[in-house]
Amino acid sequence: MASKVIVLDFGGQYSQLIARRIRELKIYCEMLPYNTPLEKIVKENPGGIVFSGGPSSVYGEGAPTVDPEIYRLNIPIMGICYGMQLMAHQLGGEVRPAEGREYGKTPLFILDRDKLFAGLKETEICWMSHGDFVAKAPAGFKVSAKTEYTPIAAMENREQKLYAVQFHPEVVHTPKGKEILQNFLYNICELTPDWTMESFAQRAIKEIKEQVGDEKVVCALSGGVDSSVAAVLVHKAVGDNLTCIFVDHGLLRKGEADEVVRTFKEQFQMNLVFVDAKERFLGKLKGVRDPEQKRKIIGHEFIRVFEEEAAKLGEIRYLVQGTLYPDVVESGTATAATIKSHHNVGGLPEDMKFKLIEPLKWLFKDEVRELGLELGLPESIVWRHPFPGPGLAVRVLGEITEEKLRILREADYIFIDELKKSGWYRKTWQAFAVLPNLQSVGVMGDERTYAYTIALRAVTSEDGMTADWVRLPYELLEKISARIVGEVKGVNRVVYDITSKPPATIEWE
Repeated sequence: MASKVIVLDFGGQYSQLIARRIRELKIYCEMLPYNTPLEKIVKENPGGIVFSGGPSSVYGEGAPTVDPEIYRLNIPIMGICYGMQLMAHQLGGEVRPAEGREYGKTPLFILDRDKLFAGLKETEICWMSHGDFVAKAPAGFKVSAKTEYTPIAAMENREQKLYAVQFHPEVVHTPKGKEILQNFLYNICELTPDWTMESFAQRAIKEIKEQVGDEKVVCALSGGVDSSVAAVLVHKAVGDNLTCIFVDHGLLRKGEADEVVRTFKEQFQMNLVFVDAKERFLGKLKGVRDPEQKRKIIGHEFIRVFEEEAAKLGEIRYLVQGTLYPDVVESGTATAATIKSHHNVGGLPEDMKFKLIEPLKWLFKDEVRELGLELGLPESIVWRHPFPGPGLAVRVLGEITEEKLRILREADYIFIDELKKSGWYRKTWQAFAVLPNLQSVGVMGDERTYAYTIALRAVTSEDGMTADWVRLPYELLEKISARIVGEVKGVNRVVYDITSKPPATIEWE
């Protein structure tokens, strides 16, 4: 790796965001737990270190801390929020509890615009979220910014290359936050912005070639962005030694299977085993109404199908998996010993004797999309919304039938089509139609009808952990509703879900 920054994670809610912002500035960055041994940090040879925020108080029992020798490494360090308080506390400054929490957008008065705040105005807006504050800076430190209630909102010791801010430059609510991080990375750390998806792809292809040699590789392709990008990247490294298995379980969206075959078999000329298992899956699901039962049946059946197909391919040693960086960070390790449940395909068995290739394990989701475009994947796959492993099975509430799947597929297609045409698709994290097990009375023409209701769901989210419903324009909802009722036989009512997560989950089942 070329220029690299280490973010030490103290448990702050914005820690991953810091890493993403640094990468957006084309500097490679990795997150490590705050208690990573100093020798490991030194071995990583970082050009800069960032201490994240965190929920603790430096005076709390068992408060996270670092080896004080870190300040003597002559590596530029930037402390953010808790990271600033820890730096002050360890170097002889004074940290006190504030009389009240300072939270939200706050005017920042900049006292020194030479280094960290170069190019900024005397007053900027910053985002504060803290209970403690630095009351006295350590010896050798200069106060470089303040707010009305925080006398030391930023401090620096240029000789030791130590910088710290009490606010959060990584969030969008600090409008000039990116410039502050850029000043730290480019001017203070003197790093070269050379982290691009093009350079990542070249390096990843080289590493995969070295890892795999002439061995055979298999990939469970779901049509989702992660497995698609991983497959194309590995294919560029090993060519025909990669075989992708795509299982059509009959629960995909309209046109999805055709697009996967067209993209991977025709455009990328990849070895693709297409398994039409519709009857097999729908037969197993006949009469099943419980959502957990549906998931278990589909997951189990998928494993069976995948094992059967993989066995036909002969001796295969490697399995491609679309693990992303947040999975690695959350598991606290960069190498997963067992195969994780694959979000898109319902989970592969943990006892399969494959070695893993995880070419995306250093990337965030937005970087995976960028890489997909770099590798030539169509935008329709790169920007595809998340889709559950069990597919439409958890969007048809109650028992699954061919007729219900037809209704849902058509309604969902219209919804997504109108979102794309109106420019709303890319503004939403996930959007889909649901077929509740609910019929209601309506009037169409002069006839009384008794037909299904379609529910529409559209949410925004950063990571799927929390989500807010999208305020789609009434005119757009009206158009979607009219099209669904007019074009989808068996539907006479459309409703829009206006519940956030929590209390509701994103999916209905």
